[in-house]
Amino acid sequence: MQKDEAYYQQLNRREKYKAQMRPYDYFKEFETLDFESLGEGDRYYLQDFGIFNTDFLEDEFTIRIRVAGGRLTATQFNHLADVVEDYDLTFVLTARGGIQLHDINVDDVKAIWKKCNEEGLSTWQSFGDNIRNIVSDVYDGIGEYAHIEVQGIIEQMQSYILKNPKYVGMLPRRVSIGISGNSASVNSFFANDIYFALAKKENIYGFNIYMGGKNNELALDMDIFLQHDEVFDFFKAFVSMFYNHGSRFSRSKTRFFYMLQSHGKEKVCELLQEEYQKEFQSAGVLQLKHVDFKEFETLNDGTFSYCYQSDFARVTPTEMREISNFSLQSSCSIRLGIDQNIYLLGLKDKKVPFSALKLSSTIVACAGNLCPYSAWSIKDKTRYLPLEKIYKHRIKIGFSGCVKGCGRHRHTDIGLIGLKTNNFGDTEGGARVFIGAEHDTGISVSRQLFAMVPFVHLYKTMELIITLYEKSTYKNFQLYAHHILNYYSEEFLALWHLLNLKTSQAITLLPCSSLMTLEDEVHLLQKTFHYEVLDGNFKKSVVTLSKALWSVEGKDPNYKPPIKRVNVR
Repeated sequence: MQKDEAYYQQLNRREKYKAQMRPYDYFKEFETLDFESLGEGDRYYLQDFGIFNTDFLEDEFTIRIRVAGGRLTATQFNHLADVVEDYDLTFVLTARGGIQLHDINVDDVKAIWKKCNEEGLSTWQSFGDNIRNIVSDVYDGIGEYAHIEVQGIIEQMQSYILKNPKYVGMLPRRVSIGISGNSASVNSFFANDIYFALAKKENIYGFNIYMGGKNNELALDMDIFLQHDEVFDFFKAFVSMFYNHGSRFSRSKTRFFYMLQSHGKEKVCELLQEEYQKEFQSAGVLQLKHVDFKEFETLNDGTFSYCYQSDFARVTPTEMREISNFSLQSSCSIRLGIDQNIYLLGLKDKKVPFSALKLSSTIVACAGNLCPYSAWSIKDKTRYLPLEKIYKHRIKIGFSGCVKGCGRHRHTDIGLIGLKTNNFGDTEGGARVFIGAEHDTGISVSRQLFAMVPFVHLYKTMELIITLYEKSTYKNFQLYAHHILNYYSEEFLALWHLLNLKTSQAITLLPCSSLMTLEDEVHLLQKTFHYEVLDGNFKKSVVTLSKALWSVEGKDPNYKPPIKRVNVR
């Protein structure tokens, strides 16, 4: 008994609430809840049903809707347009192919929640310590690179955990799952806790298993190959294993990443095999390649798809109705991508009666100040980006509003975190810049280029980064990173870009055959820019030069108020 009490005392606060009452049982109290006087425990429990609120925004709520594999019907989309319009809400696409409704008044929470659980939609287990929305590729089963259709597996997985009393809110921490039967994905899935990646073994297509990814870490190759009909049993084994063996103590160490780190791959595989009760096959050959997708794509059946670029994940009711009405009239289907865009599939022609207002198709932007952790409206800060160049070269950008990294900034070509700063004088803030992830095949996350670039200088800095890539002549940014950027140290790359900015040049780097030494980098800076590294210290040189270039006085001269999108009612 003493051992049980000692164990209970070590549990983190959320686990203590779970020990007192399962979230599934708490739901019986939903109808009697007073949303104007919620306690800490109420907020924890409500996340398991898709409702989110903080103690410093007591009268404002968010509801998240899970959309298995990102697939929606036109009727569902139109239904959500009604809800958004009737209650004057903000509709946002998530980076997991789901939906968030923001600006919900405390008096309307119950009514809106009920509407969000109609028409085959569900908010259950979309927040909290749950299996989150299971994601796939928007071209699943229909595109040129599709080899295994996985939507059936996703629905099987979701049916298993959804409203399952044992698992509703009862995992040690949230779990993100990605599965794709495509050899070319719109976005990388290596940020997931589990990624079922297309592979081939003995001429049979199946999946290699990668585990332990998160927003700033790559999932690791577990050396396991599964055939199509083995995936669901493996999924059940994983959920049970994490439920039984995951840590429930320090909240900062409860993600599956830390279990894998502390136990090691071999031990985790042993625990999995106990649950799975079959021998694992060793990994097959990964079947992933880089592809740049266009606005219109040709599908396997001869029809076409169209990528509707959202306003950096925001969509108005008017847009929603246009899309749903067109979908009904043309008998095409709707899918939400983890790139925060809307895809219409099954078009007879490469024509649609509307055009997107933004160049956002390769940019993932987190919720920004719609989330309590972000200081900035990240979606509006995209005005500091050279959008035309980004769109032209299909450069993947991840823009997060805090270090939690919901914009997946470490899994993109160029990553950004919007942060506050007083290091550069009178400036409203800036962005930390990361560069060079080899994300298609999970080789590496991006590395930090600059700790901070004031927003007033961000456009010019981003423009230089892209210009140097253009001059390298590589076909895509990942090849540029692979052959050039990732052979140099972070501090050297920062100095190289700063000296180009200082001298108003765009001198690109040449490919390397081996990692550059410190001496080689110092010599290259002297030879190219006649620059002497301060005291032989790259970091000191970066800080000194960046402050000299970027310190500003007065109002940001590049500031432009965001364009307001008006809802037509």
